[in-house]
Amino acid sequence: MPEMQKQGKPTDAKQDEFDQDLHPHTMAGQNQGLRATGSQSGEFPTAYDIKDLHNVLTSFTDEELKQISVVPHGMRLEQGATYVDLLDPDREEFTAMGHMEAIEGSWYCLKNEVHYELWNRLTQVQNPQQTGTGVDQPSIGSV
Repeated sequence: MPEMQKQGKPTDAKQDEFDQDLHPHTMAGQNQGLRATGSQSGEFPTAYDIKDLHNVLTSFTDEELKQISVVPHGMRLEQGATYVDLLDPDREEFTAMGHMEAIEGSWYCLKNEVHYELWNRLTQVQNPQQTGTGVDQPSIGSV
């Protein structure tokens, strides 16, 4: 009778010897567990702390700059989150993918970390009602 071999099961705890080669960054880009937001935990610098941004964000007061959290270089961006590069002259929003991280030469701001009126000013929205700079005035022709 032939010798019986043990059949592998998905619950086997033993890792394959090539598992690390096949999956070098198994959790890269995964948003797992609780996330401490930068401005709430104080881990992220603000635009006020980064002197280069004072020259770029000239229309913002010091108090407003203190409310704009900036992702430190080398930190992985949150997958699916919306960011803007504060050094980009167009300041277009982008959605981060799992492999992206904050690189030298860019200062990324996470949309969830900034009040919506500041975000709209950062992304150069022109509608005064969305930036909080407009005065509610009746429209022409209203009674």
